[in-house]
Formats: sequence, C-alpha cells, structure tokens
Amino acid sequence: MIRLFANANYDFIKWRRWAYGLTAAIIIPGFALFLVHGLNYSIEFTGGTLIQVQTTQPVGTDRLRAALDAAGIRDAEIKQFGTPTDYVVTARLGTSGVTAEGSTQATAAAVDSALARGVGAGQYAIVRTEAVGPKVGRELQGKAFLAIFFSFIVTLIYLAFRFEWRFGLAAVLATFHDILTTIAFIRYLDLEVSLVVVGAVLTMVGYSLNDTIIIFDRVRENLRKYRRQNLYEILNLSINETLPRSVLTHGTTMATTLALVLLAGEVLRPFALVMTFAIFTGTFSSIYIAAPLLMYIEKRWPGQDARGARAFRPTGAVPLDAPQPPSPPAPGGSRSKAAV
Repeated sequence: MIRLFANANYDFIKWRRWAYGLTAAIIIPGFALFLVHGLNYSIEFTGGTLIQVQTTQPVGTDRLRAALDAAGIRDAEIKQFGTPTDYVVTARLGTSGVTAEGSTQATAAAVDSALARGVGAGQYAIVRTEAVGPKVGRELQGKAFLAIFFSFIVTLIYLAFRFEWRFGLAAVLATFHDILTTIAFIRYLDLEVSLVVVGAVLTMVGYSLNDTIIIFDRVRENLRKYRRQNLYEILNLSINETLPRSVLTHGTTMATTLALVLLAGEVLRPFALVMTFAIFTGTFSSIYIAAPLLMYIEKRWPGQDARGARAFRPTGAVPLDAPQPPSPPAPGGSRSKAAV
C-alpha cells in the first residue's frame, strides 16, 4: 500500500506566528467589508415570490435563467424538481426592472412575460404562485446560529469529558476561527447566502472539529507514551503521525468539491466553493491554530502533570519527570537531608 508522508518530521508549530499573520490578513479585511456591506442574503432570507413553471418539453435551467436575465430579473433562483419539465422560480420582491412595489402579482407577471419571450408562448404554464416572507428567513438565521452555538457547547463538554477542558477550549476557538475565515471568504466573493451555503458552513464546523479531535486524540496518546518529551515536541509528533490520514482524506474530499465547482450548476456552486475553502481552513486551523492554542492554554493554566511548564522547555533541558541527581555532600563529610 502507498502511504504518503509515512515518515513525516516537519516542525509545524515553528510556523505558528506566520499562520497567525495569514489568518489575520484574511479575517480583518473580510470583517471590515462585512461591517460596511453586510452579506448578500438570498430570497430564502429576504423574502420573494415563488413561481412553479411547467414546460411542454425539457428546456433546462440555463435557458430559463437567460430568459429572466434578459428581462432584468437577475437575482432569481431556478431549481428543477420532480420531472424534467417542472421548475421553481423564486424572484426577490422589489427586484429592479420588475415593479416599484415588488408585489407578488407584478413579479409573477414579469416572469411570465420573460418566459414568453425566452421560451415561447404556449410552451410553458405557470402552475402556482406563492409569496415567501422574510420572517421565515429571520427564523432560519436564528436557528442556524443556535445550531452552531449548541455544537460548540456539546463539543466543549465532550472534549472536557474525553480529554480535559483545555483540549475542548482550543478546539472551540479554532472552529470559531474557521467560521470567521469562511464568512470573510463569502464576503470577498460576494456569494449569495442561501440555505445551501448555511448548510456548507454547518458542514464545515463538523469537518473542522472532527479533524481537530483526531489530532488531539493522538496528542493524548503521545503524552502518555512519551513522558519525557515536552508539549511542543508532542504536538509536532502528533500532527506528523496524522498527516498521511489528513492528506488522503482532505485530498479526496477536495477533489469532489472542486468537481462540483467546475461542473455543478448555479444552485450548488456556492455550496461547493464554501466547502472547498472549508476543507482548506479546517485543515489549516487544526494544525496551526488549535495545536498552538492548546500549547498556550497549557502554559497559562497547566494541568496536574505540569504539561504547561514543559510546553516551552528549551532543547536539551532535563525533563521534569527525569530522576534528580543527589545533592553534594555537606562540608565535614556528613550528607545533607536532601541527599539522604
């Protein structure tokens, strides 16, 4: 069997300060843009008009989108469901070029007119028209926030029980870093935040936590196995030992998401873009954020085995658990109490 990086011996923790600079360069400008412009929420969050269209022959979502774009309805969402001739078109209320009031009836009329020119009169039928209110979108935003919040709490409790609270705190802070970088990425690309994108963010949270826990589990094993090594060495050793698994798992997953970026339609492409970036930032934070954070936390609040005191032990220093040499004899040939 081919095993990539089987004998890896890289000093990952050495580059932690460069990693801090990189992540700050991503988060700070992105957060500034977020404060100024906010996010581009989809119709599912802001409200709009849902129109079910049935065509006589399969025409494809690209042709429907081109017809709506030509009529000035450029932010519409088009999804195919059921048979190849059934589509759902969702247009935002108050879309430029539709109506001043953005009423449901006027929006449906504008879509009908656009399809008549782009698809052909008599080649389609509008089956139903419904209004989608922004209240539902606000509830979805709140539930997405609660889902992330409770995932943090459960993770902190699990890691505190499985390992100790220091591991849980480092994992949660690293995952919070992933959320901030992903929001900055969405803002940079001005992606439309839909339920699909929210699902990608939630998937990223679980993916990042899973990768961090795998590394921390190896750290726990190595802390028991190598009692004389400091925490800096243990962290590097654990990351290198899990590196083959990380490269294979993340590489195959990223290959799938990149295929979606290139081949998927407009609806799935934002999800694929966010997931591709999430794989990168989740792997990055597990190595360069979670592990250094654990080292800092152990130094600031050392555990019972004084791992925090061993975290920054200079190379060549005597380990804390090494046998101490006996004290020199006291003057006059008698031994001190310490020597006894």
